[in-house]
Amino acid sequence: MTHSTQPLLAPLTAEEWGDDEYAAFGALLGLPGEKVPRAGSGHATDPLNFDIIGLLARHPKMARRFLTFNGWLLQRGELPLRLRELAILRVAYTRRSEFFWAEHTKVATEGGMPPEDIARLAHGNDEFTGADRLVLEATDELLARGRADPPTWQRLTDELGTHQAMELIFVVGTYAMLAMAFQTWGLMPPPGGAPLPDD
Repeated sequence: MTHSTQPLLAPLTAEEWGDDEYAAFGALLGLPGEKVPRAGSGHATDPLNFDIIGLLARHPKMARRFLTFNGWLLQRGELPLRLRELAILRVAYTRRSEFFWAEHTKVATEGGMPPEDIARLAHGNDEFTGADRLVLEATDELLARGRADPPTWQRLTDELGTHQAMELIFVVGTYAMLAMAFQTWGLMPPPGGAPLPDD
């Protein structure tokens, strides 16, 4: 994938962060805006460490509501981390998102997913079994057709229960949307992140 040298939208600079922007980031962190570390503070959750947040916060009212939802999906949803990250990484691979492949390889690895399982995602679904394979097949179907067919939905609810099956659709849709946004704006992956495997 080729990037223009100039992104179409850049993350906020330290001087551009204000009350509304801190409140938006706070929605993800579960903190009121005034408790969010200030931009340029050097704190671990300094907003300048997160280009994705700095981009979303250019529309702070939308970001606040979106990050409340996305934070819930990532931190309080019922879908297990492994299944959620398999789906996100498949979205990143299919939609050729270098940013999300790098970011969620890190999230998956830190969450205990073996690196060899991540590497196998580039080879299709044959090397996966059980709920892993079901989630990957459903993710492929959602991305290709814009819906899961009734038999796929039935398998998901039988295997995962209704809540997790519903969450899977929202995870896939959320990260497909984010990939579109950040590829449009030209967000680069973090330095040293895992490279996106060849298609």
